[in-house]
Amino acid sequence: MKNEFVLLVFFFITSISLIGQELELVDFKSDVTDILAFVDIIEAIDNTEEETQYNSFRPGELWHDNDGEILNAHGGGILEHDGKYYWFGTHLETGHQSYVGVRCYSSSDLYNWENEGVALPVVTNDADHDITAGCVIERPKVIYNELTGKFVMWFHLELRGQGYKAALAAVAVADNVTGPYTFIESLRPNAGHWPLNFTEAQKNTKYDYDIGRYTAEGRQNVVDGRYVVRDFKDGQMSRDMTLFVDDDQKAYLVTSSEENQTLHIHELTDDYLGFTGRYTRVLPGERNEAAAVFKHQGKYFMIASGLTGWDPNPARSAVAEDVLGPWISLGNPAIGTEEQIKTTFNSQSTYVLPVKVADDVYIYMGDRWNPANQLDSRYVWLPLYMEYGKPVIRWRDEWSLEDYR
Repeated sequence: MKNEFVLLVFFFITSISLIGQELELVDFKSDVTDILAFVDIIEAIDNTEEETQYNSFRPGELWHDNDGEILNAHGGGILEHDGKYYWFGTHLETGHQSYVGVRCYSSSDLYNWENEGVALPVVTNDADHDITAGCVIERPKVIYNELTGKFVMWFHLELRGQGYKAALAAVAVADNVTGPYTFIESLRPNAGHWPLNFTEAQKNTKYDYDIGRYTAEGRQNVVDGRYVVRDFKDGQMSRDMTLFVDDDQKAYLVTSSEENQTLHIHELTDDYLGFTGRYTRVLPGERNEAAAVFKHQGKYFMIASGLTGWDPNPARSAVAEDVLGPWISLGNPAIGTEEQIKTTFNSQSTYVLPVKVADDVYIYMGDRWNPANQLDSRYVWLPLYMEYGKPVIRWRDEWSLEDYR
């Protein structure tokens, strides 16, 4: 159909051009150039439409939605609901501030995605609102509450103009999976509560305002819980985060805390909108962020990254018999070349998709950040294998779910 349309336009403009020559009003050569340019545009649109019909994953390549637009859902996670997948992530273009909000896409096959719009928009008419335009919204995740029938979104929030000082967890709720989501509040978790794995001796230590965290002594201060003591009254810091729902429908917020030096796992209330006061410190002082948690054969596994800003680094993994711990480090799950191992295939973890491709294969979701042009930050989805009780990730230029079925 496209070719016939182009020919029709060509003959139409050519006819007009020839008439114009006799009237000395039209430059035929210029018209031919215009026609060829028009054909190029039509072909580009047609090629984009063809490219948006995917039947495989191509890690690190540009990924378009069904309208031919670049997918824009960074630091995201996926909710499977009623046989369909919903991908939520932060809409980014330049910089890390949010001027749009959290975008949602839907898919029936995980390859081809329909843009469902902005599920949680930033506020544009109130400069003092927590999620006013220019704030920082990162790593949004959505879970479904079977008890209330509501969809609950949690995300890391930094207030506009304050850098990463606020370190807040924020929550929003919706009646429909695609939104609109209503912002409820932002807070630091579990103010006035001690971690379950905090000793009486730790509770009685005093916070040292000269605390360091990059020396051996400073790291020991972190391990001893001095930041927990500092933040006890106003709540614990919460930056990079994810959500995990267990088989019993108990939900947990997993977040980088204590100046990103220690992970915290917080149990959520039955409605998923708040905290129960039960939480634990995980791998104190080991400087993990970008955690992704999943369950395999009754055990809990975690993929995380180190702290190198937007630059990739070697991933970490850990395992636990109970989601609240204790957690045991398992090392870097990436297997490949030296460069692939030290950069986790040039990606940072954001989620492990709890859709089993096969008995021992899941989907690792990572972001390949491009801070100079976040619209060009790409997605790295790779098969995650369970081998000898450990998660393993290997590079694939292209792969599909059918490869494992």
